[in-house]
Amino acid sequence: MKENSKKKEGKYGLVSVFLKGDIFSKLSFLIWGLSNMVRGQVVKGLLFLVIEIAYIIYMVPAGIGFLKDMITLGTKEQEMVLNAEIGIYEVVQGDNSMLILLYGVITLVITAVALAVGYVSIRSGELARRLKAENKKVPGIIDEIKGLFNANIHRLFLTLPAIGILVFTVMPLVYMILIAFTNYDGTHQPPGNLFDWVGLQNFQKLFASADTLSATFWPILAWTIVWGFVATFTCYFGGMFLAMLINSKGIYGKKIWRTIFVITMAIPAFISLLVVSTMLGEKGIINVLLQQWGFTTEALPFLTNGLWAKGTIIVVNMWVGIPVTMLMTTGILMNIPAELYESAKIDGANPFIQFTKITFPYMWFITTPYLISNLIGNFNNFGVIYFLTGGGPLTLDYYKGAGRTDLLVTWLYKLTKDNGDYNLAATIGIIIFIISASASWISYSRSKALKNEEGFQ
Repeated sequence: MKENSKKKEGKYGLVSVFLKGDIFSKLSFLIWGLSNMVRGQVVKGLLFLVIEIAYIIYMVPAGIGFLKDMITLGTKEQEMVLNAEIGIYEVVQGDNSMLILLYGVITLVITAVALAVGYVSIRSGELARRLKAENKKVPGIIDEIKGLFNANIHRLFLTLPAIGILVFTVMPLVYMILIAFTNYDGTHQPPGNLFDWVGLQNFQKLFASADTLSATFWPILAWTIVWGFVATFTCYFGGMFLAMLINSKGIYGKKIWRTIFVITMAIPAFISLLVVSTMLGEKGIINVLLQQWGFTTEALPFLTNGLWAKGTIIVVNMWVGIPVTMLMTTGILMNIPAELYESAKIDGANPFIQFTKITFPYMWFITTPYLISNLIGNFNNFGVIYFLTGGGPLTLDYYKGAGRTDLLVTWLYKLTKDNGDYNLAATIGIIIFIISASASWISYSRSKALKNEEGFQ
């Protein structure tokens, strides 16, 4: 009966409330909380009304102006004006496009939150009206507070995290997305210079322009995708086979072997990468030894040739990443029932068949979420590229300091830090988000970990 009542309540949208509600339900669209107060929920209704009044007080003198300024992002530039009294030029502050956009985004978020509160107030008032019409008890403020520590405790605990996500994730994300549709770069730096809306011009530059910008974007995008998959699956299968080898029967000193491979995790990754970068340099210890031992007559271009550098990065990443996967898969291997392998041996299955039919399916099922997160992490793996090669080797064919091993994320960093192309960086950030979100959604939605949660239980 309660489930049917909840389903019936869920069918009441704003239109239905306005058409089927009484006069107080209709007036609640204008005066939030009115329907609650009429039904006896005075405190709750007053809270809704206070929020509405606070929103109006914010919007009338300030909020509307912030939204209006967003249309132009400022019109008055900073300038020098002669002060006739003292005979010198003084700086007269103009508009600041960054602040205008920031205040506009804050106003948009506040408006969205206010509209959500208004929607809740209308639904809450309608629920109170129906409870009153059915001669049922309308919960008071004490009942509402008790509910927050009982049936509705999830609302209590999710409030602060929701506010944090809104302030520290949603607003910066919206701000960054909007920057991608402006010309905010090194020549448009407020307050001295304003920036303006340019629509899809930045995307057009990346995708379809005939200059070095587009010629840089496509190779870096291709390398980012290749790197993401290769880095993920080399470490995944390498760690899996290493764990299987160490856990094999007849291998002595398993703890010692695991300790040896885990040592790389005890040292901060950026230190290891910087040391390896020095060792692989033209005059690094590896090249010196190779020449002294007679394996080569000249230094090998580990970091100075594009193809060599990409191969070097993949190998070094395996050295850093395989131990992590080894530890994770070791625990999974220990949980695979031994009876499965014994039955397979009785049926005549060789080690390869046992791996493909037992070990790998079990591993794949358990580790799919890890693989997806690791794949996205490698798409945005700033540290390995930056500390090992710095994105190099650099090339004149690429745009403003981009190199052969740059990923989209390291190129984004260079565009902002070295060139001030914040608009292009924001555009690339959107592209990275689309790639990451699409890869995650497609991978996880098609995985057995989602479709068959009870498969190995």
